[in-house]
Amino acid sequence: MTIASIDIQEGSVVQLRQGDELVLRREDAADLARQFDRCGEVAVIDLDAAMGKGSNAGIVKSLLRLAQCRVGGGVRTVDAAVELVSLGAEKIIVGSAALRCPDRPGFAVNAAFLDQLARKIGRERLVVAVDARSRDILADGWKTATGLPLVDTARQIERYAGELLWTCVEREGTMTGIDMETLRLLRGAVSCRITVAGGVTTIEEIELLASAGCDVQLGMALYTGTISLEDAFIHSLNWAKSADKLLPVIAQSPDGQVLMTGFTDAEALARTFDSGKLCFHSRTRDKLWMKGESSGNTLGLIRLRADCDRDAILATVQPAGPVCHSGAHSCFETGPRFTIQRLQAIIEERLRTAPQGSYTASLSVDKVRRKVMEEAYELCTARTPEESVWEAADLFYHATLLLSKTDVSVERVFAELDRRHKEDGAHKKRFSL
Repeated sequence: MTIASIDIQEGSVVQLRQGDELVLRREDAADLARQFDRCGEVAVIDLDAAMGKGSNAGIVKSLLRLAQCRVGGGVRTVDAAVELVSLGAEKIIVGSAALRCPDRPGFAVNAAFLDQLARKIGRERLVVAVDARSRDILADGWKTATGLPLVDTARQIERYAGELLWTCVEREGTMTGIDMETLRLLRGAVSCRITVAGGVTTIEEIELLASAGCDVQLGMALYTGTISLEDAFIHSLNWAKSADKLLPVIAQSPDGQVLMTGFTDAEALARTFDSGKLCFHSRTRDKLWMKGESSGNTLGLIRLRADCDRDAILATVQPAGPVCHSGAHSCFETGPRFTIQRLQAIIEERLRTAPQGSYTASLSVDKVRRKVMEEAYELCTARTPEESVWEAADLFYHATLLLSKTDVSVERVFAELDRRHKEDGAHKKRFSL
């Protein structure tokens, strides 16, 4: 898996050499998050919080609404980690807090903290940063030597974390290549996932990391254009597992409905990224096949994700029409599943085109608000299951119409429900699921 890094300092996206020297500064964090999300999780790192110099919490939270993110930098308490997960973070990266025990001086693995954190957010969500210079771990934004050896410390941490993030600090931002000797020692010591950062410069190194079963986090090489994220994604896949260099692709709609399956090769993936539409390799014709090239029923690319073995791809796409050659919405059923997302899509189409006689298009915002209150009352006073179904349908429709009229997507509502579901009971919110 390839992970693009967005490091935030004083409200801007930055890249630092050796964690100190400013090399570049950008102001387009939101655009970067959307772009990077096509290829994998995005690592959002609050450098100011990591160094104890402030916080970029507002920017970090805004990016969680735009992409699948793992978040790190200054996460020092269980409550802070839980809050980030509740806001949508896929994983939490902790560093210095994992290496300080409150009841003893100096540095040591804080087993109690890591155990509590793993229990609260799940071991699979916990990434521990083992940033090291000359195989000795550093803390406090790489400012403090801990005296902890990389490999032995990684062994202790593995029981709590689903993943280690190893940054070779002496090579960070230098683009001088990865330290393969140290990586082999680390890979041989632990069985959990390892993400490597620091010094990665070439596609060949990414292939080498993938063959070692490691993920890669890209920063300087990505921002300077030395490596493209799309190329990194393609070359991190396990092509060797397929004799014909073809990997299966499962296409799903944004609401998770499986639409079709096909096969891809490196050329088809490159075409997918270039065009923004899902392209396959046709096995029967032995050539590239752009879905919808003749019919217009294309599959707009939202994001691609490789599976755990990197030999299959899940493509989240936006279909422009029926997907199956038979004219059905999906190759696996006869019609589209009626979801609230589909309801909102129909409503927004009515609002956009305003066909003559359309009830939806005729309603003002004030009228819709009154209808929502009316339908809510009628649902609450329904006397039979049949009446409840009827009134609930009216309420769902008018509530969704109100959301569309006020420029709110149902996805944002679901994201909020998901946040509440993940939220720790200790936080005082309106409710948790």
